[in-house]
Parts: sequence; structure tokens; C-alpha cells
Amino acid sequence: MNIAKINNSIQPQKELLLQHSLYKKVKTVEDLQCFLENHVYAVWDFMSLLKALQSKLTCTTTPWFATPNPQTRYLINEIVVAEESDLTIDGRRSSHYEMYIEAMQVCGASTAGIEQFLQEVNSLKNIFVAIKTSNLHPNIKAFLDFTFRVIEEGKAHEIAAAFTFGREDLIPSMFTEILKNFQANFPETDLTKLIYYFERHIELDADEHGPMAMEMITELCGTDAQKWSDVEEVSKLALEKRIGLWDAIEETIIMNVEMA
Repeated sequence: MNIAKINNSIQPQKELLLQHSLYKKVKTVEDLQCFLENHVYAVWDFMSLLKALQSKLTCTTTPWFATPNPQTRYLINEIVVAEESDLTIDGRRSSHYEMYIEAMQVCGASTAGIEQFLQEVNSLKNIFVAIKTSNLHPNIKAFLDFTFRVIEEGKAHEIAAAFTFGREDLIPSMFTEILKNFQANFPETDLTKLIYYFERHIELDADEHGPMAMEMITELCGTDAQKWSDVEEVSKLALEKRIGLWDAIEETIIMNVEMA
């Protein structure tokens, strides 16, 4: 198996995501705020996937030893630099999560939910308990639980699969679709930081991180058929959890509209 076969295998799930009816439901500023307040959990947990890969594929402990593959080492460190300390629209250094939080605040979306959740994560010292006891939508819980189960299993090629096919490879097309709707529907709302965030992701993921991540998968799996099979399975599950997240956001938007 190879990257082309994986892409072919997961195409049905990718099509479901790219054609999801959620995009057309984001019609008002309130809808947009709802989207951001629920999607932010995916922005946050993405960093844990990335840091898990950095821990597995580079040396982050002392004493330092060179990890086996310098190219994979470079790929991960390059992505970490951009995701954890990118340039903001006004020239500051910031993680993409922090940029997203700022964009939410400018749009009038509440960050209270994610902040409270992270306080619980920090307080409980157990991500799985924090997820289970939270008030999040069941689909968001399932999304987060899947991410951290993959991380806990600790297999580098599976973490890379969730990272690459569930996130990096998908983001450019998905965010472009969302961005087009935002620009058309909210001309009077200040979306400068949000649009910058999306465009930055499109630029990095399509031109740099996506190809890098594909190279990483190929390097990690090599000629091991079982690893390629694992990658296929994890990739499908990752996309299914993302579909579930989109379903949850759509359901919440519809419920808010009906209650208004």
C-alpha cells in the first residue's frame, strides 16, 4: 500500500466532509460564533498530535541522542515552528491556537467554554476524565477522546496518520470552503484575523506541511504492510470523527436558530 491507495480508500469520507451541509448553515454572525466556539477544540487538540509526533520522532529529552531519521526530524521540527510560533497578522509570534482565540474574540465568539475545559484538563491531570465529565456535545467528546487514545497508544505511524489524513491533508480544501462562505455572508463583521488564520493554514498546509506530512508517513511505514493498514484504519476513523464534529456543530446551530 502507498499514499495514493490511502487517499483512494478515504476519498468517500473526505467527500462527505467537503460537501457537508454545515457550510451552508453558517448564515449569520451568531452561526459563525457557534461554529468557532465548537471548532476550537479541534484547533487545540491538533497541537497535542503534533507534540506527540515531536516527542516520538525527535529527541526532546536529555541527554540528547540523534533520532534515526534526520529528514523526518526536520519535517516535524519545521511544522512545530510554524504551528507553535507563527507570525500573526500584526507581526507578533503566536501559536495557531492563540491566533484562533484572538480571532474568536474579535468576532464576538465566547472563549469561556474552551478556557473552562482547559482549566479542568489542567486541574484533573487526566485528559480522558476531563473529556468524560465535560458538558461538551457527545460528538466533540468522541472527537477529543479519539485524538488522545491515538496519542496514548503511542505508535508513531498511527499518530502521523491522524495528523496527516485527519488534519493536515484535509485542511486546505475544507478551510477554503468555509472561508468563501464567511466572506460572502459577513461583510460588516471584522473577520480580518479569522481570514488571516484560515489563509495562513491554506498557505502552509497546501504548499508545505501537507507534502511534508505525506513524506513522513511514507518514511514511517516503509514496506511494512501492517503499518500501512494501520494508517488506513486510523485515517478513516479520524475523518469519521471529524464528520461527527461537523454534525454536532450543525445540530447546535439549528437548535440555536429554533430557540431564537
